[in-house]
Amino acid sequence: MPFKPVENPKCPKCEKSVYAAEERVAGGYKFHKSCFKCGMCGKMLDSTNVTEHEKELYCKNCHGRKYGPKGYGFGGGAGCLSMDSGAHLSDPDPDITFTRAPLLSKAVIKAPEGEGCPRCGGYVYAAEQMLARGRAFHKTCFKCADCKKGLDSISCCEGPDKDIYCRVCYGKKFGPKGYGYGQGGGTLQSDCYADLEQAPKTTVIDTAIIKAPPGQGCPRCGGVVFAAEEVLAKGRPWHRKCFKCKDCTKTLDSIIACDGPDRDVYCKTCYGKKWGPHGYGFACGSGFLQTDGLTEDEISATRPFYNPDTTSIKAPPGQGCPRCGGMVFAAEQQLAKGTMWHKKCFNCAECHRPLDSVLACDGPDKEIHCRACYGKLFGPKGFGFGHAPTLVCADGAAPAIHNPSPNSGPKAAPGQGCARCGYAVYAAEQMISKNRIWHKRCFSCTDCSRSLDSTNLNDAPNGEIYCRGCYGKNFGPKGVGFGMGAGTLTMA
Repeated sequence: MPFKPVENPKCPKCEKSVYAAEERVAGGYKFHKSCFKCGMCGKMLDSTNVTEHEKELYCKNCHGRKYGPKGYGFGGGAGCLSMDSGAHLSDPDPDITFTRAPLLSKAVIKAPEGEGCPRCGGYVYAAEQMLARGRAFHKTCFKCADCKKGLDSISCCEGPDKDIYCRVCYGKKFGPKGYGYGQGGGTLQSDCYADLEQAPKTTVIDTAIIKAPPGQGCPRCGGVVFAAEEVLAKGRPWHRKCFKCKDCTKTLDSIIACDGPDRDVYCKTCYGKKWGPHGYGFACGSGFLQTDGLTEDEISATRPFYNPDTTSIKAPPGQGCPRCGGMVFAAEQQLAKGTMWHKKCFNCAECHRPLDSVLACDGPDKEIHCRACYGKLFGPKGFGFGHAPTLVCADGAAPAIHNPSPNSGPKAAPGQGCARCGYAVYAAEQMISKNRIWHKRCFSCTDCSRSLDSTNLNDAPNGEIYCRGCYGKNFGPKGVGFGMGAGTLTMA
């Protein structure tokens, strides 16, 4: 059998065989790499700018000039007006005739009343439906009722006459009219619509028609409040329409609403005027000064104030508030010294200043104090501690500093109290050494009575504490070179 070579495709431009290593494909034809260029301007082409027409290659610009639309407005200018009749695009078969009548196949099959396209009445299939007003339109019917402009889901406006419009036509027909609305002074009119159609009536709902049982409805009108219009304030539901300031009737929301002590709601401004502090410096002006001639009790009497009695519910012994003995609930509890206090009772036992977890100091008298009162009662005293007027010195000698011994209360159990005085040591004044607890005032050198801290403390073998100098004298090495002199050499 004679050898038959493989036939390779021919390049449409040079009619020579095209091999795989040099082929370029366009329009279903294979070209040489060197032939893959525009037939008009000779520009080399690639897959992004090639356009094929009848086995000829063009760049996009040349293809548009030769086969694109021509005439004024198509980028070619008046000089490019062409008399080309498009004969090269005509169908060679003269027996086939064409008609320009619109295709109305969508309206051939009529749908039942109210189920088809609202514009033409035909069945609407899923591939061509457009939704508006809860009904399906044909894509070709989905256009403005006035200007017939094609619409989409963004530009479609549903009119009150159950038809669809573009935004411009909707504004002209149903939008506000008059001076300032783009219609000019000549279109000022008292009617809502230019064509004298009646405007759609706004329904004003009387929320008080359906009365609720006493204490369960809207606090403003007394009507039943349904979930779709419910607004909550002071633990009661309000109508959205009724949720406004009692004084200025400003509509409120959850941010600007203020619950007044009279069980009503106010805006922040009216609440401040009615219930806020008055007097100079509170933005109410000098006309609202109320300090002259009025006592604190008289000012407080003009405002509604609820003072709960914390002792009304007594707690079991040792479980209630240490100050009043009443039951302490979770919403008002304050913790100190391992016990719960009322927020109202959580104040300094001396000056009655309100306290918090930062300011409160637990005293050894099982009470709580502010820092200033705690320092006066239980803090160190003498020169340098803010009590200089109590120093007495008339002859120039050093003042005798009275350092009271902690002898208040009973002695602690053996091994549990202060190692020096034996009394109980509280957390605010304890110092720790060799796993033993000391009072801060007792934490001093046994020999020279110098006050100690964690930097100069030395624990001795006899269980006492010393400063560094005294520790060296008592327990340090002795002899020549250790600061004691030659006469003190010892074998001890």
